[in-house]
Amino acid sequence: MKKILQTCWAILLLSPMIHAQNKPGNRLWKPAADDVYLQEVAQKITTEKAVESVALFQDQCFAVIDQKVFALRGDMLIPAKKAPVGVERLIPVKDRLWVLAGSGIFMYDGKRWQKIDNRHFVDVCLHLGALHAATKEEIFKLENGKLESIKPEGGYYSSDITMVMEDGSQLHADPVRLGPIFRIGSYSGTLHVLRPGQLIQFDGKTVNSDFIDWGQLPSRNTRDMLSLGSRLYISTDRGLVELRGASMRNFKGEHGLPVENTTCLAKGFENDLWIGTARGAVRMLEDEWQYFGADHWLPNNRVNGIAVAENKVFIATDGGIGVITYEPYTLRKKAAYYERHLDEWGHKRLGFIHTVYRKGDEWVREVSDNDGAHTATYLAAMCYKYKVTGDVTAREEAVESFKAMLFLDRINDIDGFIARSIWSTKADKDERGRHGSGGLPAKWYPTEDGNWYWKGDTSSDEVIAHFYAVSLFHDLVAQGKDKELAKEHITRMASYIMDNGWMLIDMDGKPTRWGRWNPEYLLRPYGYSDRGVNGLEALTFMQTAYSVSGDEKYMTGYKQLVDWGYLNNVLRQKNTFPPSSLAPWDDNLANEAYATILRYTEDPKLRSYYLRSIERFYEIKRMEHIPWFNFTYGAHTGNDCEIDQCVKHLRAWTLDCIEHNYRNSHRDDLYVEDGYTSYEGGLKAISPRALSVLRGSRRAINLDGGVGGRRVMEPVGFLRDYWMGRYHGFIDAPTTADPDLLTVKPRGRNFGAAPYDGPGRPEF
Repeated sequence: MKKILQTCWAILLLSPMIHAQNKPGNRLWKPAADDVYLQEVAQKITTEKAVESVALFQDQCFAVIDQKVFALRGDMLIPAKKAPVGVERLIPVKDRLWVLAGSGIFMYDGKRWQKIDNRHFVDVCLHLGALHAATKEEIFKLENGKLESIKPEGGYYSSDITMVMEDGSQLHADPVRLGPIFRIGSYSGTLHVLRPGQLIQFDGKTVNSDFIDWGQLPSRNTRDMLSLGSRLYISTDRGLVELRGASMRNFKGEHGLPVENTTCLAKGFENDLWIGTARGAVRMLEDEWQYFGADHWLPNNRVNGIAVAENKVFIATDGGIGVITYEPYTLRKKAAYYERHLDEWGHKRLGFIHTVYRKGDEWVREVSDNDGAHTATYLAAMCYKYKVTGDVTAREEAVESFKAMLFLDRINDIDGFIARSIWSTKADKDERGRHGSGGLPAKWYPTEDGNWYWKGDTSSDEVIAHFYAVSLFHDLVAQGKDKELAKEHITRMASYIMDNGWMLIDMDGKPTRWGRWNPEYLLRPYGYSDRGVNGLEALTFMQTAYSVSGDEKYMTGYKQLVDWGYLNNVLRQKNTFPPSSLAPWDDNLANEAYATILRYTEDPKLRSYYLRSIERFYEIKRMEHIPWFNFTYGAHTGNDCEIDQCVKHLRAWTLDCIEHNYRNSHRDDLYVEDGYTSYEGGLKAISPRALSVLRGSRRAINLDGGVGGRRVMEPVGFLRDYWMGRYHGFIDAPTTADPDLLTVKPRGRNFGAAPYDGPGRPEF
């Protein structure tokens, strides 16, 4: 090892100040366009009773509750005047709304409800330009305002060739039945009849059950039928059926269908298909299945009907109507939306970024275990944004967050010992947390002026976040005094750790619970599982401090770590087994370290260790499609990092940052995608659309979560990932100049925590 690295030290000594943006020469990827796409926006209208049917007519949404018709106006369901009762279904056909009730069939033209027939009809459809309606046994055609039976005078024929006589006639011992009819539909110019567990083709005379050459229905429990272009779809409790010509295919979980127990179908607005299920709604696109469940998107999981307008979907459930509106967005506009959200919900305080949670009747900011780490993500985002756009506001935001990070060090008398968080005795409404690392009692220390408490027992999470974000600030944003302060902040932390035997010593003179990078900890059983990620962090501390300062002290420290074998440990820093050693948050720490040390390491031999390490790390993480990991890998290797998947991931982020409950463990599509391997036991990478806004490593293989809407997460992960993608060139700037597709207007109101009203942060 020493022979291999002798040349490395010489090269490093000759070039202490290395440019932060170390770009690989050969890029094996192409940037993705930030094209206009349709962004989902959720609205929920709750009801005490189930919404049994839903339909759109003349730009008005109608619903059936307790067999009565209601009209949706804004977010209120108003009883429809003079509408029939005993209603089972609403179906818009040919400029009319058809109402199927136990007492007959009614027609609504926008002005009055007119009864057309007294019989009990189960379905209507448009066939060959005329309305057709079906009872359980017979099909009728609307002629001159009346429904006339299309049953042949001599009865129906069978498709059974043994019954065909020489002259083409048929003799039947028992009449051929068309029913029991459940649904009818016009497909390829021919009527199709859905029976329980059977599909019939009906040409007006012959009841043909033998027209399918390949495939069969998977269940007798057939629920709905929809004709859509070259396909006829049937929903069942065991999957979705697609008929194309004479071939029948069954979509199940293994094919991507999130829930096999399907209930209803509706044509979408973009050549898509909407599928109601017993556990949420599904949007089927040409190359994607999108899942929408309760509580984020729907008031209840049981879907009874779906109606689709232009860019708007109404989903009837047992608990009300979920309305999903599609609005044109770019990722640039989405970033602007999230920046506005941070201000409107009160996530900012003294330059820090906080989660907001419900406490009694008000929203308050959480003073957490890792305020520095959470703020670091936002600081990085603003650094990238400023470098890409030159936006003065982004620079001001970066400076503000940097000074908050500095406050965490300067609040105590120990140079280089950073606090986890700072609590105001005069203004903060959150209670000081009673727990610290690993469930141990929290360590809070008061300041002499009585204005603050600060939290000790600082972890490695905080330290690597400071090195990552402050070094970005130093390289991309800082000027003059701020640049000197950033350098000093980095070197103070590095010196304190190294001078204390590679430990973070707390106010009581003892190492903090997780602030350990010394070989006595990492190379012995107690801390052995942390040897890879903590070793990578320690090497990053020294390399960063040396690169920003040129002080040989830190290169000496780097050499010491190498002599202890830390470079070799870095190669396999990501733990995959046993399960007890898997800490998802460690992935975030490792990535912050990679993103920092690979910016500063130029020597090929040293760099090869980190490249081999991140190759292994990325292979494990890439199944989750999280841009934070993919972009870090691509930026420092030049290799393909699945940019299209990253853009798709960013577009799938929900605009609603409230942490609603989400459930995916019931889904039938929990399979690892082709081309990927799950090294940690994950069943599937869950889209951000089916989760809530998350922070940190944002583990995509966690199936269930949420806190019942009692907390609002800061969306800084998106901001960091998007602007990082722009900075490194993975995502091109939008080509549109339309301001409505690039930004959002301020709304001038507060939705969450009240503005901070307490003592200000001191100047340094």
